[in-house]
Amino acid sequence: MNYQGIITIEPGKRSGKACIRGMRMTVYDVLSYLASGMTQAEILADFPYLTREDILACLSYAADREQKTLTVAA
Repeated sequence: MNYQGIITIEPGKRSGKACIRGMRMTVYDVLSYLASGMTQAEILADFPYLTREDILACLSYAADREQKTLTVAA
């Protein structure tokens, strides 16, 4: 999924963390809800301003960040 245009980073908002569509909801927030066991449907019910595409964009962004993570041997 192409998350550009959905995931935004603004230096003055949430300390420059990756947010969803310029809102104060961060990618980390959504990933934390998913990791705690919430379903996409539960997240969407609790946060009606989010869309399924927003959640998928968060997952895609996280996967992309993981792919770019550099591992340094000790």
